[in-house]
Amino acid sequence: MAVGRRKWAALPAPLGLEGGGVLPDVRLAYESWGRLAPDASNAVLVLHGLTGDSHASGPAMPGHPTAGWWDALVGPGRAVDTDRWFVLAPNVLGGCQGSTGPASTTRHGHPWGSRFPALTIRDQVAAEAGLADALGIRTWAAVLGGSMGGMRALEWAVGRPDRVRTLGVLACSAAATADQIAWSVPQLHAIRSDPHWRGGDYYGAPAGRGPHRGLGNARRIAHVTYRGGAELEERFGRRIEREKRHLVPGGGGGAPTPPIRRYAVESYLDHHAQKLVHRFDAGSYVALTDAMNRHDVGRGRGGVDAALRRVRADAFVLGFSSDRLFPPYEQHRIARGLPRCAHFSVVESPTGHDGFLIEHEQVGAVLRQALR
Repeated sequence: MAVGRRKWAALPAPLGLEGGGVLPDVRLAYESWGRLAPDASNAVLVLHGLTGDSHASGPAMPGHPTAGWWDALVGPGRAVDTDRWFVLAPNVLGGCQGSTGPASTTRHGHPWGSRFPALTIRDQVAAEAGLADALGIRTWAAVLGGSMGGMRALEWAVGRPDRVRTLGVLACSAAATADQIAWSVPQLHAIRSDPHWRGGDYYGAPAGRGPHRGLGNARRIAHVTYRGGAELEERFGRRIEREKRHLVPGGGGGAPTPPIRRYAVESYLDHHAQKLVHRFDAGSYVALTDAMNRHDVGRGRGGVDAALRRVRADAFVLGFSSDRLFPPYEQHRIARGLPRCAHFSVVESPTGHDGFLIEHEQVGAVLRQALR
């Protein structure tokens, strides 16, 4: 893997896990922009979603096949102004873009594979806290995140309230719901039922012999939840891209069978499946999806409402009107429970859950106000 703009930090000690046991030799990949103040008071933590990475800002380049996922929002003079703020974006623990994950090699020289431990959002935040300590950052001026990144941002503010001054939560929930878990379960089944999954121990397989079909199908399912239904209808409708007939072998030249139709929306889902297969690891997809399913800021803290009352940060919360994975009422629940929620709004957007990555103008206006 080309390094690109990535840097690495190794945790000084094994990471204790919420579910028990430890994860040794943890390292996190990260990228940063701007200059850290001598007292580290201008540090902003930006946290990515499920299949994101540390490349929040900057052009495509070797090691970064696409431009930064928040490139329109993070940079000089932008909503998160790197002329003022030191912005840091880590690749999440369990990921596959430089941080320790299932594909990483253990101290014994073999990939973790099926032996990689189950992670929670709290474990991931604990690793990020270790990264902050290594960089000399005691308190974040702001912690910002959407989707899985929003879960981590919220966990930062609940579990470490003295380390977050401003909290930005976009398009996520305080605890995984049955509906969200129900969408993720078929994705996990798609990967685990791929014959090339091999129980998670496929890393020594020849090129092209990993669980790519299962990962692609998982992405097809997920992408339906990322976009708005009205948007898909407007863009694709029932349009057929092509139609083929096949003949059944037999006498008389064969009998015609019902046509096989390829819909335009099917081609769209196939495109996104192939894109993910070429840049992401199935083992990380499973580990991170499972961590999202376990998300619950109220676990062991007296419930969600009691947990939210622990937050001391000034907060802003954004939902997206057509988000069917994390509907706006989930963000309203978070905003209602935070003691210092300065702003809650629902962005009107047809783009569904992906609105937090797409609606730059509306999201940027809120970010500028919150960081002013």
